[in-house]
Amino acid sequence: METDQQPMRITIVTDAWHPQTNGVVRTLEMLVAHLAARGHAVDMVTPADFPTFPCPTYPEIRLALCTARTFGRRIARFSPDSLHIATEGPLGFAARRLCLRNDYRFTTAFHTKFPDYLYARARVPLNWSYAALRRFHAPSAGIMVAAASIRSELAERGFGNLKPWSRGVDASLFRPYDKDGLPYPRPIFVALGRLAVEKNVDAFLSLDLPGTKLVIGDGPAAAGLRAHYSDAVFVGRQTGEQLARMLGAADVLVFPSLTDTFGLVLLEALACGVPVAAYPVPGPLDIVVDAPIGCLDWDLGRAARGALGLPPEACRAHALEFTWEKTCALFLSHLVPMRGVKRFGHTTVRPLTLP
Repeated sequence: METDQQPMRITIVTDAWHPQTNGVVRTLEMLVAHLAARGHAVDMVTPADFPTFPCPTYPEIRLALCTARTFGRRIARFSPDSLHIATEGPLGFAARRLCLRNDYRFTTAFHTKFPDYLYARARVPLNWSYAALRRFHAPSAGIMVAAASIRSELAERGFGNLKPWSRGVDASLFRPYDKDGLPYPRPIFVALGRLAVEKNVDAFLSLDLPGTKLVIGDGPAAAGLRAHYSDAVFVGRQTGEQLARMLGAADVLVFPSLTDTFGLVLLEALACGVPVAAYPVPGPLDIVVDAPIGCLDWDLGRAARGALGLPPEACRAHALEFTWEKTCALFLSHLVPMRGVKRFGHTTVRPLTLP
């Protein structure tokens, strides 16, 4: 789709938004900022606009109560040129229902391996969950996926119309910082992210490593982890420059997740000149590749020790190849025009049908 010749009106639907702090929210924040900088108008449809209820087993996440009719009124008011569904939650389903009912074209994204999360929490068979997601995304004009290895996995599971996307890093915020910023014994190994069972933080905290194990983040597993691993330092959720300074003062970022679809924190650490250690799984495999910026090993302790001393200049240079400008351009290239919606002052093709 030709996207930069004139400003567009874009609706983005997401069930992940503030006050959540995660890679999906950060990606959408940066995407919206860069779309606006290019002159595009964006309507973010988020749980903040609707009544919500706590997500079962994860009350920190609020799920929106929204019908296709309510969503239809929102679409009619904004009259977007393109519509993108970022998540497979209640808002995503409401948007999808409306689009199918009105023969609107839309794009989607695959940000999160929910089937793996459901299996980790409730042992829901992976085939069941992936079948449900496959049905959700099947009508999409394009499923945007950041990591090539995840696209391969989805293709093997029968997903079609997969589109390469990417991620970026705010290199002005995440930059090399003074290593004296943390008052803990070195080397300092840091884990950053949501503290939940699917993030596999236990794998990091159970390692026998010299120096200090530092944990930045919060979540439903925080209390249990604090109680069980008294030798680690937990600093809770951090944001902005305080987060960047803590991350930049560490010696190695250890990324224990087996289920992330990219791992934005890997780029943030690398931009700070901090090498990374992780399992050889999708996300880390796509970012590290064979650059001298980290170690990937099924023995996570060996990976963490092996990453010590890798050149910070190489880490930052590699991270700078990932920009939000490229991410935004790819996003725009995959959008498709909606049918039946007012476009650039022209009349509608067909009226909106509400249930």
